[in-house]
Amino acid sequence: MKNRTYVDINLLQSVPASNINRDDTGSPKTAQYGGVTRSRVSSQAWKKAMRQYFIDHLEEKNLGTRTLELVGFVADKIQKLDDSITHTEAMDKAEKVVNKAGLKTNTKSKKHPENDYKLKALFFVGNEQADKLAQAAVDGVDDKKELQAILNDNPALDISLFGRMAADDPTLNEDASAQVAHAISTHAVNTEYDFFTATDDFSSKDNAGAGMLGTMEYNSSTLYRYANVAGHELVKQLGDPKKAAKSIALFIEAFVKSMPTGKSNSYANETLPSAILVTIRDDRPVNLVNGFEKPVSSDDGYLDASLERLNGEFEKANQFVDAPKFVLTLGDSNLEGKNLESLEAMSNFNDLLSKFVEEVTPLLSED
Repeated sequence: MKNRTYVDINLLQSVPASNINRDDTGSPKTAQYGGVTRSRVSSQAWKKAMRQYFIDHLEEKNLGTRTLELVGFVADKIQKLDDSITHTEAMDKAEKVVNKAGLKTNTKSKKHPENDYKLKALFFVGNEQADKLAQAAVDGVDDKKELQAILNDNPALDISLFGRMAADDPTLNEDASAQVAHAISTHAVNTEYDFFTATDDFSSKDNAGAGMLGTMEYNSSTLYRYANVAGHELVKQLGDPKKAAKSIALFIEAFVKSMPTGKSNSYANETLPSAILVTIRDDRPVNLVNGFEKPVSSDDGYLDASLERLNGEFEKANQFVDAPKFVLTLGDSNLEGKNLESLEAMSNFNDLLSKFVEEVTPLLSED
């Protein structure tokens, strides 16, 4: 049987009054689950926050850029390779290799020249891939297979983890090795309304009225957050078990420490998880959200009761799947007395990441 390594990351995180992910009307996103309305933060919102965390905090330089401006991105690199090439020439060379690779650009238009050279659909490209595409443009490469090989080889970390869909040519697609669930509250929520006013600093003293009136919607919740990584697939993409192990550790770090930025200036909801449960399995990933299908009800906070549900669902899940290869916990999450020889409670997050790399590297080397 083919060796597989799945990493599950389960978090409980309480968020105060906030609106970190809005719908098209400005309301906090919600979901119906277990017959009640839950607070929800979309997976897309948290993956965007994780990608920004990679950019801001990690030393990994080969990160992806999702853009319509691929031609301009490559053209800038062309001019760095050969400063004798003019901007217009670089744009034309870049557009040629991009088109030859199978990506379509807009038809030139006198009415909308701002759209010239733009792709018709967003494309996710790694920095090193863009460098090599620029070199191919300078060298005059026009073979489609060779250019597509550049865009398929050496994928950036975030492209490997989150995947890539190329609307113009499916051969440029990249399967995601990670999955991120929509975060939902472990309990029912009600949306509340914040009425606010703003004063005009130059208003006359006899004018007691506000310069602006408005309302903002918000809620507060204890969120269950879940993500997983297929480590064996990431090894295929990155080509090195040690690099894959460290990359998954970076994924865990970003998942734990990132926060979507919606209305953050208004609410300063910069919290961290209170409980972390990381599981390494060799049969399949397991989302423990079923532990909250019956909404948690409490008049003394939701975190403790949610933790009991999380631990209880972990035990139930292990009746259906193979015993985990290793389990790491941090914070309020503990499974002491659960007869798990592979369980280890960590005292701080850095130790958890180091222990994770130590445990998962030999497993990935077997895949």
